[in-house]
Amino acid sequence: MENASSVKEFILLGVSENQAVQKICFVMFLFFYMVIVAGNLLIVITVISSQCLNSPMYFFLCYLSFVDICYSSVTAPKMIANFLVENKTISFVGCIAQLFGVHFFGCTEIFILTVMAYDRYVAICRPLHYTTLMTRRVCGWMVIGSWVGGFVHSTVQTLLTTQLPFCGPNKIDHYFCDVHPLLQLACTNTYAVGIIVVANSGMITLSCFFILVMSYVVILVSLKSQTSKGWHKALSTCGSHITVVILFFGPCMFIYIRPSSNLSEDKSVAVFYTVITPMLNPLIYALRNKEVKSAMRKLWSRKVGSEDGK
Repeated sequence: MENASSVKEFILLGVSENQAVQKICFVMFLFFYMVIVAGNLLIVITVISSQCLNSPMYFFLCYLSFVDICYSSVTAPKMIANFLVENKTISFVGCIAQLFGVHFFGCTEIFILTVMAYDRYVAICRPLHYTTLMTRRVCGWMVIGSWVGGFVHSTVQTLLTTQLPFCGPNKIDHYFCDVHPLLQLACTNTYAVGIIVVANSGMITLSCFFILVMSYVVILVSLKSQTSKGWHKALSTCGSHITVVILFFGPCMFIYIRPSSNLSEDKSVAVFYTVITPMLNPLIYALRNKEVKSAMRKLWSRKVGSEDGK
């Protein structure tokens, strides 16, 4: 990670520099982060503990929840802590590690959401072949592929950034270290690197979003011959996933498929995919899914029953 940089640490300006706003944000984002960890951990425990949630859809949901915990944990704790301190510094190594983590877990989430769309396509459009196409082994390889894809993408973004020289200023107009804010601080021409970074992120985001859209177009077309009951059942299983996709991909495409010009605008949008979406995922999947709610009730009653029997 050696380069021509004289900068050893960066200063994160955060969401706001207003002291009163920072105190409100501390309480609000601490609550959000607690909901993210508790909600997603509850889904992971429920899926692992429940015998009835053994289909590929819940297998992927379990990993999605785990990735959400990791993804938000890369940025949220540092952001929350910075609301209480005046010296909002992060070391050069810590900044690069945060950059790597954001893109690693973010890209992994994109791939898992895409895999979940394929799972819904097979379940609705090819139900007779579902058990042979979506075996546990195939699902496992899909998840591994998502992790590997996220790692490769993040490695490219990180290596491109670490090769740049940083000689001052060192103030990042963001609440975490990301590619665009760092490119603006580099003391060299970053046009070529910026194009590669946008192409790398944009290609993955747009191609996955295209696959997702096409999956649901095919699903909707195949449902034309279904009864209204069939329509309702199919859409209820897809509705949660579509909601999450819109909440996650919308802000991501806004940030990463174009050269950044307004960092204040970018960090406001970034709150959606780093905090809001990971927080809403458990609520969306749990509240809209009868099987998940039923499994949670059984898990809770089993826990209460075991405590009463002591």
